[in-house]
Amino acid sequence: MSFKPFQNKVWLSSPTMHGEELEYIIEAYSTNWMSTVGANINEVEKLTNNYIGCKYSVALSAGTSALHIAMKLAGVKQGDYVFCSDMTFSATVNPVVYEGGIPVFIDSEYETWNMDSKALEKAFELYPDVKVVVIANLYGTPAKVDEIMAICQKHNAILIEDAAESLGATYKGQQTGTFGTYNIISFNGNKIITGSSGGMLLTDDEEAANKARKWSTQSRENAPWYQHEEIGYNYRMSNVIAGVVRGQYKHLDEHIAQKKAIYYRYKEGFKDMPVSMNPFIEDVMEPNYWLSCLIIDKEAMCKQVRGEKEVLYISEPGKSCPTEILETLVKYNAEGRPIWKPMHMQPIFRMNPFITKDGNGRGLSNAYIQGKESVIVNEDIFERGLCLPSDNKMTVEEQDMIIEIIKECFE
Repeated sequence: MSFKPFQNKVWLSSPTMHGEELEYIIEAYSTNWMSTVGANINEVEKLTNNYIGCKYSVALSAGTSALHIAMKLAGVKQGDYVFCSDMTFSATVNPVVYEGGIPVFIDSEYETWNMDSKALEKAFELYPDVKVVVIANLYGTPAKVDEIMAICQKHNAILIEDAAESLGATYKGQQTGTFGTYNIISFNGNKIITGSSGGMLLTDDEEAANKARKWSTQSRENAPWYQHEEIGYNYRMSNVIAGVVRGQYKHLDEHIAQKKAIYYRYKEGFKDMPVSMNPFIEDVMEPNYWLSCLIIDKEAMCKQVRGEKEVLYISEPGKSCPTEILETLVKYNAEGRPIWKPMHMQPIFRMNPFITKDGNGRGLSNAYIQGKESVIVNEDIFERGLCLPSDNKMTVEEQDMIIEIIKECFE
């Protein structure tokens, strides 16, 4: 079967605007509230509290800014080990390093592709003094947060939940972004709703929220002049950006429903293929379906070798690999992405500790532990997985064509 390239590019996940956003931007302009105070900021914080169910929200310039503030609130300091999700974007762990901490990466489990609670427990056996754990909800799917929370409580550790990708997702009926002592969401350009940038720190601790507000506005003291007694940051959200977010919030549930439909169309389209979709535990969690991903069955993988910046593969009948599929999508003017490269594989973090459910993960590839082959889950998912075009403006016809294009990769 031959296909023509899409006339308009089919994106991985691009902003979807509706019109109300512009009204609130104009309101900021016409009232001259163009800085980091104003009605839009106040309203977005209220909307977040009401939607997610947290007591306090602090509107900040980015999810990364919120994570940095969270590290400070958690007391991370020079030389502290911090347990972090390994399969995530680097923004989850960079703020640990901002404060001089040392990320210790925790492997994932196959059921959700998120932090493995067994590996986390093993990490506490190896590093019993760790007091901060950072989890990320990958591609909009919640981690098994009750298991992780129980382990944190057992070891008297603070949990920070990075819900940048999972706004609107629930675990046992509870919104993500509410499970940690400090939590964050993101309004980056490709998220489920967007402000083009921006993020939020979420907490039920009033004192922590007040500290976050102060630190995010250069730590200015309550004095007639500019008085500073501690280091601060220029991290507050703009009232203009908040206007975009304010307009987008009205469409959050709509976006989630559209993304869910995309996920299940892929699942149905691939039901007879040697692939499966990014997993979640039904009746326990409801993702926001931000990105639809697939993972190729091991026996259906053609030979693929990745270097630091280049990749080679050998096409084989009846088999394929992420690189072949992604390159084929590009030919037809569609955008996919590799799965996040695990943090323990990144050059900058290659010397950091990495823990699997079997213990120290460094050097475990193709190794045997207690007579059993040791599998590093995140390396396996990265090797066999990819993110599919998941834009909620993609038509059913476009998605059907993408499904057929991917099927042809296996012929």
